[in-house]
Amino acid sequence: MTETLSAYPPEGSWDHVESLDPAAWPTKVRRSHRLVPTTCFNCEANCGLLAWVDKATGKITKFEGNPVHPASRGRNCAKGPATINQVDDPERILYPMKRVGNRGEGLWERITWEQALAEIGERINTAFREDRHHEVMYHVGRMGDDSYMERVLHSWGIDGQNSHTNICSSGARVGYASWMGFDRPSADFANAKVIFLISSHLEAGHYFNPHAQRIIEGQQNGATVVCVDPRLSNTAAKADHWLSPWPGTEAFLLLAIVRLLLVENTWDAKFFERWVNWETFLREARPDLEPTFSNVRQALIDQYAEYTPVEAARVCGLEEDQVLEVARVVGNGLGRFASHTWRASSAGNEGGWMVARCLQFLNVLTGSVGTEGGTNANGWNKFIPDTPMHPEPQARWNEMQWPIEYPLTHHEMSILLPHFLKAGRGRIDTYFTRVYNPMWTNPDGFTWMEVLRDSNLIGCHVALTPTWNESAWFADYVLPMGVASERHDVASFETHNGRWIGFRQPVARRHREMDGETFERSYEANPGEVWEEQEFWIDLSWRIDPDGALGIRQQFESRERPGRHSPWMSTTRCCSRVRCPGCLRRLLPRG
Repeated sequence: MTETLSAYPPEGSWDHVESLDPAAWPTKVRRSHRLVPTTCFNCEANCGLLAWVDKATGKITKFEGNPVHPASRGRNCAKGPATINQVDDPERILYPMKRVGNRGEGLWERITWEQALAEIGERINTAFREDRHHEVMYHVGRMGDDSYMERVLHSWGIDGQNSHTNICSSGARVGYASWMGFDRPSADFANAKVIFLISSHLEAGHYFNPHAQRIIEGQQNGATVVCVDPRLSNTAAKADHWLSPWPGTEAFLLLAIVRLLLVENTWDAKFFERWVNWETFLREARPDLEPTFSNVRQALIDQYAEYTPVEAARVCGLEEDQVLEVARVVGNGLGRFASHTWRASSAGNEGGWMVARCLQFLNVLTGSVGTEGGTNANGWNKFIPDTPMHPEPQARWNEMQWPIEYPLTHHEMSILLPHFLKAGRGRIDTYFTRVYNPMWTNPDGFTWMEVLRDSNLIGCHVALTPTWNESAWFADYVLPMGVASERHDVASFETHNGRWIGFRQPVARRHREMDGETFERSYEANPGEVWEEQEFWIDLSWRIDPDGALGIRQQFESRERPGRHSPWMSTTRCCSRVRCPGCLRRLLPRG
């Protein structure tokens, strides 16, 4: 009997898959597995994973891609299968820990989740009752979930979410938001005629794997790839055109291309006339001209007169012919010009936000916004879950995050937090860090170490982390959070021209539930007592407001069982009924 080779077991067989144990070779030993889907948490793309659970032992033996995930389509990078290394990491944190020595001394004791919740909850309760809401802060990198944490903090009534965005991607975000109100692009690489990339997007960009797949597909389908990168990166090596400008001059290069599109009349004038506020431009920039569209092209040429190919070559360190050639390529991509920039030149240079702004200008001039093969706003390609209960947005302003002297900042000024604390502008009573290691992430790590060690500046530091890191070493509580296969999250990202939503789930718990067991909380099934934020925040909110007097507890009560806390999955079911009827009914039979 012959067996047909396939990349993945058929979806209908995931509950029982037999395979040979490679560790037993050359003896042929068959193992029975259940394949439980979840999503990766090793970058922000949230690619699909299948966890192979040995039915005999209940242990996860490996992770592979999920072929039905619409973004990654089963073609994962090495970070997805590497999740097994995180699960089996002998140095991971398995139990809640509380500091018993001085901060940084490395003396800890194991405690229960009940003790951690009670002590932290009582502390925050006191702060709220004393109207010190601004002293509670949640500082996060990329949490891998859409909107749930915002709901938690709104329920608490605090302006308390800090981020790392101002040392990450705020430059590009400002540039894009100034055009369309959305701060990220979503390029349809697979259907593009011209793919314009700034930096090494193919191998290291945002969103790495799903974008890389579609860039390759676009090139296979005939798209011309242009890479702007000072280095000969892997992306540049695979591109049809590589431009290597001096770092920080990318915006000048882009405006030179803009001017050439106008001069050579290879822009999409009809798109521009319909969708751009050119009347406002003429009224404010050229009041000497009649406010008719026939005057727009020349007015723009005059506006960008200095950005000639000769000057671009001089400023950017390029050959004039390179600029001319790439401008003609861009002009041939009307309606199907897919572009992307994120960090690199947009984040690493003063004025880098103009790189994103000028790049989006090319999308507008080529009529490639909201088109097949063009570039969308990210919100058009996201599916953000909703909940039936909406706490009121907080009515407070935290100047430790949004200082009054920087009114135009696009994201929290987290880079200034330790300096504000040392200057006496305020203090933090309870400080949560999650997917964020400020001592390592920020350039002034020793300044962060100083404030993390000072209990007068940060009264209590709670590190939510699966592993030890520099900042967690100075925490008061270190609480183990699950990796990709040990937690619930709902996330959607603009990986391609489509909309999808991914459900991350604790694999061991789900496997055992499918065998008939029941669990109240994920740490009952995870390794050790590893938990997850979603359930943690629900339980902590109940400890903060045990009698409902603060109006917090009500936001986390079960609608089906009044007086009982709302399990996270109950919230997810409500989300699906509100925004995606039938989603869970179709998904849960798959695991």
